[in-house]
Amino acid sequence: MTATIKPRDAKEVQQAVEWALSDGVTLDVRGSGSKVSLGRPMRCDQVLDLSGLSGVVDYAPEELVVTVRAGTLLRDVEALLAQRNQMLAFEPPDLGPLLGRDAGEGTLVGTLSGNFAGPRRLSAGAARDHLLGFSGVNGRGEAFKSGGKVMKNVTGYDLSKVIAGSWGTLAVLDEVSVKTLPAPDQTRTLVLRGLDDAAAVKAMCGAMGSPHDISGAAHVGDRTALRVEGVAPSVEARLKGLRELLAGAGGAMEELGTLESRAFWREVRDVAPLATAKDAVVWRISCPPTEGPAIVARIKAQRPAVRSFYDWSGGLIWLALPPSADADHAIVRGAIGKNGGHATLIRAPEAARAAVPVFHPQSPALAALAARLKESFDPKGLFNPGRMA
Repeated sequence: MTATIKPRDAKEVQQAVEWALSDGVTLDVRGSGSKVSLGRPMRCDQVLDLSGLSGVVDYAPEELVVTVRAGTLLRDVEALLAQRNQMLAFEPPDLGPLLGRDAGEGTLVGTLSGNFAGPRRLSAGAARDHLLGFSGVNGRGEAFKSGGKVMKNVTGYDLSKVIAGSWGTLAVLDEVSVKTLPAPDQTRTLVLRGLDDAAAVKAMCGAMGSPHDISGAAHVGDRTALRVEGVAPSVEARLKGLRELLAGAGGAMEELGTLESRAFWREVRDVAPLATAKDAVVWRISCPPTEGPAIVARIKAQRPAVRSFYDWSGGLIWLALPPSADADHAIVRGAIGKNGGHATLIRAPEAARAAVPVFHPQSPALAALAARLKESFDPKGLFNPGRMA
């Protein structure tokens, strides 16, 4: 059984990394471990458990910034912000149930390390765009800081963009500062029923190109949903404009009120439509929105049993396929074609994740850049070896 190191503060984190470096020990870096099954299987000597570094360091609602330690649960951060009617605008998903865990187990740092964002990614940006600063320890045993607590404090290399999406392979973070925003007063959703994939994407793209300020656009089952948020008079006016814009799109129209809208978009955010398929292989495809229906059609031509839904106006596709030894990675990635996009294997048995690339293969130039970053941050390969490549 792999031994566990559980530091209590930033100094002990640095000491643990220094020891690992001197003894040639590899570390499985984790907060709560809620996403440990996402990525290629790792074979690490020790677990570096950051759950002991928990709690809010500073919260300044008037400055729209919160600073927390690495082991702080995302649900606790969101509960704190809700007390002041604020939110994490990138709408971080809770993938626990999808990955076979309980809801509410994930940490904010884990979400940032995977660069996960929910439906509001369309209007608010990615998780990395909200990471103001952080502190941590690199693979040389050096403590360092980047950024600060205001957006304009970034100079030189923007390390927040490097760390977000690195899956703990570059450094061990002990503290992060993220931007917050006021929560909307009202949330309403216009739903069109009965559109096929192509018509749904056309309607979503038309709405996103309109002046009606859409904060979410998803197609789930027979429902094409468009979210509008803000103060009540503005929301009502924009909904009226959307109804007029989409009058000829086909399908019956209905509206969801604030409570129904929040429940619907929470399900989209957390990939709930696919979470019940316990044995299915789950893929996440990012692509140009207009290419989405053709990609899904090509996959269905070879795997008719596939289940899917669209987020980000069609630019994000979630797929569930029957289990297979190779997770059908050649079919999924082959369907993307020449117009750009990438596919990530989110859920599959360990044997399948060991046999195929979990993350989309990089171009030679991008792979060379990633290798230089790894050499700069973690030259001995201490952190999460093998998880990404």
